[in-house]
Amino acid sequence: MKVQPGPPGPPLAGPFAHPALLYQGEEEYLAGTLPFIHEGRDAGEPIAVAVPRPRLGALRDALGDAARDVSWLDMSEAGRNPGRIIPGVLRAFADRHSAGRVRIIGEPIWPGRSAAEYPACAQHEALINLAFEGRGVSILCPYDVAGLDPVAIADAHATHPVVIDRDGERASGDYAPHRVISDYNRPLPEPAEAFRLGFDLNRLPRVRDFACQWAGRLGLRPNRVGDLEIAVNELAANSCLHGGGSGTVRIWAEDGQVVCEVRDAGTITDPLAGRRPVAMSPHGGRGILLVNHLADLVRVHTGDGGTVIRIYMRL
Repeated sequence: MKVQPGPPGPPLAGPFAHPALLYQGEEEYLAGTLPFIHEGRDAGEPIAVAVPRPRLGALRDALGDAARDVSWLDMSEAGRNPGRIIPGVLRAFADRHSAGRVRIIGEPIWPGRSAAEYPACAQHEALINLAFEGRGVSILCPYDVAGLDPVAIADAHATHPVVIDRDGERASGDYAPHRVISDYNRPLPEPAEAFRLGFDLNRLPRVRDFACQWAGRLGLRPNRVGDLEIAVNELAANSCLHGGGSGTVRIWAEDGQVVCEVRDAGTITDPLAGRRPVAMSPHGGRGILLVNHLADLVRVHTGDGGTVIRIYMRL
């Protein structure tokens, strides 16, 4: 059955729109995404499509010559770290076209996302609503109902003010993005074994040496070891400046990745730290922004008891 979106309701009337498209199969996928693109072209709006590679091909073929009017990104690469999507994909495109309204199709959650990645994906979808509030941006997020866990579909209702499916378009009665941000701010599971080092400002060089040494021994490629060194240094420096003056770094291998964790006594109070230009935030975030661009995944747990940030690098 084809998706038949109804007329826009009140949630789409404001400057920012963030609907979820719940689709089953390619026919429903195209029926829900192609009108969104054509409406943008008719209105003269810049359009970007950031979806996993198999969906890129289907959309390009269906658009034909109109595909040249669209900016294309493989979300499985550009957005493999969910923390990178807002600053590196969505904001990057919207800010380049800030003079008028833009349209983006972004599919950050697809079958095959790991259990470690999913909490960061759900938080990302919730944070879009904070990052673009009041802006002239429409972001359509497709969800593969047949391929995704029911939890992901339930979370889609909570992170999107509007839901589109085969029955049409409606306001989500479960919309609660702040709840999703809070619910997935969970303590991170303990590794079976890890190598540990305590540090303060005077031991920052030792932190870099420690991370590089163990990352190499655990099998990380030399060019990625350099990325990890930069990321760990940024986080450890943040701990010394904003996290109580000291911290702990741990490193281990897990599921084909090197994982490096920095733990301190500070609390991150800005939910968009590391996901928007630093000048827009009074709470900093430059270090986390850089880490998001370097890592394959970043997981964060923060609260009154301190902050834990984990960097994942694929072997």
